[in-house]
Amino acid sequence: MISEVRETKQKEIQILLKQLDGLVQIKGLPIFPEPKTGNPLWADVRELDLRYQIPVKKVTRFFDELGKGKIMATKCVKCNTIYFPPQDDCPKCRVSGLEWVELPVEGELITYTIISVKPPSFSHYPDYVVGIADLGEVNVTAWVQGPKEKLKVGAKVRLEVVKREPEGYLTYSLRLL
Repeated sequence: MISEVRETKQKEIQILLKQLDGLVQIKGLPIFPEPKTGNPLWADVRELDLRYQIPVKKVTRFFDELGKGKIMATKCVKCNTIYFPPQDDCPKCRVSGLEWVELPVEGELITYTIISVKPPSFSHYPDYVVGIADLGEVNVTAWVQGPKEKLKVGAKVRLEVVKREPEGYLTYSLRLL
């Protein structure tokens, strides 16, 4: 599945580069109208291919529990600060070995934004919404799913485990209630 996404992205990039070359030949500048708004955009043609690996040894439980349908955070045993995404160290108290706690699943949307101009690694997705929800002791940033007519600050949301397609990754999102 990932190779199909990669191939599609490469084809899209080649089409855009050809169009951009045409614009530069005509105008002398890589400026074109953004398709949705018509606002002028400068196209930087430098390629940024970013691959990275993140060590997760100290937070492996987060991924194990995600596979079981639970969304976990860590809590400092000294100052009671909850960290999400989880981490093993409290920067406030400088202690390690935080305890694991399951996050509450219901909360309130405190802000959101509709993403229509996406970074290249997300360009294969249709427009999407990212929001921040207050779950009581912690705020969670995640994609927001559900009918657009329910999308408003103050909307009730449920934190849930989802499979992100086409990659097939387990992740979490906020579902509008």
